[in-house]
Amino acid sequence: MTRFHVIIPAAGSGSRMGADAPKQYLSLNGKSLIQHVIKVFDQATKINSIHIILNEGDAHWRSTYLNLSGKAQVHYCGGDTRASTVLNGLKAIEAQVEMDDWILVHDAARPGLSNLLLKHLLSTLENDDVGGLLALPLADTLKRADSEKRVSATVPRTDLWQAQTPQMFRYVTLKKALTEFNGSPTDEAEAIEALGLKPKLVAGELRNLKVTYPQDLAVLSALLNTHSQ
Repeated sequence: MTRFHVIIPAAGSGSRMGADAPKQYLSLNGKSLIQHVIKVFDQATKINSIHIILNEGDAHWRSTYLNLSGKAQVHYCGGDTRASTVLNGLKAIEAQVEMDDWILVHDAARPGLSNLLLKHLLSTLENDDVGGLLALPLADTLKRADSEKRVSATVPRTDLWQAQTPQMFRYVTLKKALTEFNGSPTDEAEAIEALGLKPKLVAGELRNLKVTYPQDLAVLSALLNTHSQ
């Protein structure tokens, strides 16, 4: 029977936040971002295991975080890029998974994933031939800038989507895609696309935003508080 496993790449420094710790350890509503992430996957009955991929020298991880879930494991094999971290994680768990098991890759700094949205993603993709990802159709007009930060063109937003996570693909396919990709893909879907496959887009939610800049924490806190009322 096909199973579902989560990889959380958490080896980045989060330099754009300008904080003393990587952004996955910043606090949101009394818990670190990564605690929120672990919790939502722990609550999903279909998820069999959760794998957090850290840098070898990570000094911010707390062993108590593992008490949040009996499904969770930590692997100190983070790479220089997101793609290398995910690939190292895939290699680390190879003995624990079947080749056709599903792998969900989710950002450690994307704590707004809801239980309902995760359930929708799983049910939509579990019988798909390729897999796919959460994403939002673009609503704003896009502008391309020149070297002087002046508008050089307006980019039509028709059929454009903003990628989110989780991104969900079969173990064997994802490992092949990341191994063979020429360069460093921006996300797992780009590597899958390079194999000639077409990942399915599943409508996400605004609250599933990735914390990148300091103001994102305030925005996300407000969104989560609104949804909890």
